[in-house]
Amino acid sequence: QVQLVESGGGSVKTGDSLRLSCAASGRTLSNYAMAWFRQAPGKEREFVAAISKTASFIFYADSVKGRFTISRDNAKNTIYLQMSSLKPEDTAVYYCAAHSGLSNWAQKKKDFAAGRLDIWGQGTQVTVSS
Repeated sequence: QVQLVESGGGSVKTGDSLRLSCAASGRTLSNYAMAWFRQAPGKEREFVAAISKTASFIFYADSVKGRFTISRDNAKNTIYLQMSSLKPEDTAVYYCAAHSGLSNWAQKKKDFAAGRLDIWGQGTQVTVSS
C-alpha cells in the first residue's frame, strides 16, 4: 500500500506561484495514475489535474488549464503541481491521490471526475489573497 504526503502549500497573493509536491512511500509510484484534487471550505472536493503512470496522458480541469501544470518523477516517487497566476478562487486544501486500476485512460478520466481514487494524502493548504 502506498502512502502519500503533500507539501508546498502556503499563503500567497493573487498572481503568485506555488509548487506542490506529493511524495509516496511504501510502494513505487509507477504503479499508479495520479491526480490532484482540492476542497474549499463548505464545498465538495473537486478534480484539478491528473497524470498517467508514464505521463503519456494528462488531464486538467477547465478552471486551471493554462495556469497549472502536473508532472511526475517516478524515480523520486513524487508528483508535482506547479501553480501560476493564482487567484483567490484557488484557495483550498489540495490533495494528492492515487489510482491503481488497470482501466484505460478514458475510464480513468471518468473516475477522476467522480473522485474515485484509491489512496489519498492528508492535504496541504493553499491560500490566495488579493
